[in-house]
Amino acid sequence: MEHYHITLRRKYHRKADQIFIYFEYNGKDHPIYNLVRSLPNRKWSANQQCWYVEFSEAAINTIHDTFKAYTIDDRDLRYTIAKRHQNNAYLLSQTQQHVIDAFSKYLNGKRYSDSTIETYTFLVADFIGYYHKSALEDLTNRSVELYIEDVYIKRKYSISKQRQFISALKVFNVFYPETGIDAVELVRPQKSRRLPSVLSKQEIIHLIRVTTNLKHRAIIAMIYSCGFRISELINLELKDIDIDRRQILIRNAKGRKDRYVIIAESFIPLLKNYLGSYMPEVYFVEGLSNAKYNSGSVRKFLKASCRRAGIVKRVTPHTLRHSYATHLLENGIDLRYIQELLGHARPETTMIYTHVAKKDLLMIKSPLDIAVKQFMASEEHYQKVSISRT
Repeated sequence: MEHYHITLRRKYHRKADQIFIYFEYNGKDHPIYNLVRSLPNRKWSANQQCWYVEFSEAAINTIHDTFKAYTIDDRDLRYTIAKRHQNNAYLLSQTQQHVIDAFSKYLNGKRYSDSTIETYTFLVADFIGYYHKSALEDLTNRSVELYIEDVYIKRKYSISKQRQFISALKVFNVFYPETGIDAVELVRPQKSRRLPSVLSKQEIIHLIRVTTNLKHRAIIAMIYSCGFRISELINLELKDIDIDRRQILIRNAKGRKDRYVIIAESFIPLLKNYLGSYMPEVYFVEGLSNAKYNSGSVRKFLKASCRRAGIVKRVTPHTLRHSYATHLLENGIDLRYIQELLGHARPETTMIYTHVAKKDLLMIKSPLDIAVKQFMASEEHYQKVSISRT
């Protein structure tokens, strides 16, 4: 039996907690596909490009029984299960659920993106669920601090996730000011200033070459050659690809902005080969029933390709975007053009690539090199000097 890996994730979707079932889809004859369809009350999310069932311990047990022959990663569910065992009243009350539903509609009315609506609703619902026995009006800033200490710190959530939670809570406070929370006093932790991971040009070429699946190879080449975000790749429609003019129109990207990017000449033969072989109908890359492709599948095959290429550093689709920007800078492209190609709202965001580009760094001479060169040139030491013993 071929080995398949299944990942279970808990998400707030359709006004309820759901279990999303992720696996690499290879067609309707895929063995997992038929097993998923046998699950009771399973549903398909066109937005997430994934099957899901409503969250419950019974559903978790059913999933494990159904896929007992496969490897299942359910780490995202474990805390929730343990929490429910400790306190069976963890579920939101009818009043609290009504507030959360109204908050989701409020975000939609403010024209937040689907991703932001889902994330903010889930984060606030999780916070309210933690204080399920308390009235919303009794929640204070100290309640927020205790929640972060007991949940975010213990779960070892990232600083970015904590910042996202504070942002969600600030918006919720505007929507529901009856709580005792002072949004002005809520402080986001300082963002980590980590430099992005970047692949070398040689590693990029090798990564593309070792990817034998034509569809996967075209996706990797497209992300790198155009500097796409993963969401931009998933949402890219065929009508926005103009091969003759070597341009791609990215619609409604982050910040609701459109922009053009160029198609690399070297990518066009691979692009035509892929389009002619797979013949997608609406989107550049399509999943089940010509719907949008699953971003989780991109991450999985990219990880496998990196393993075949012998790349040990952690690589995600966004690493390819970072590499694209860094290589543009190293090739002498002005930061203003790079900002436009990446779709950055602020030049400060693009400036981070000046810290990882090698072009200018390699021009700086180490004081050790200068000292050795001066020593070799001195009249008193006419013999060649080496700091190596061999």
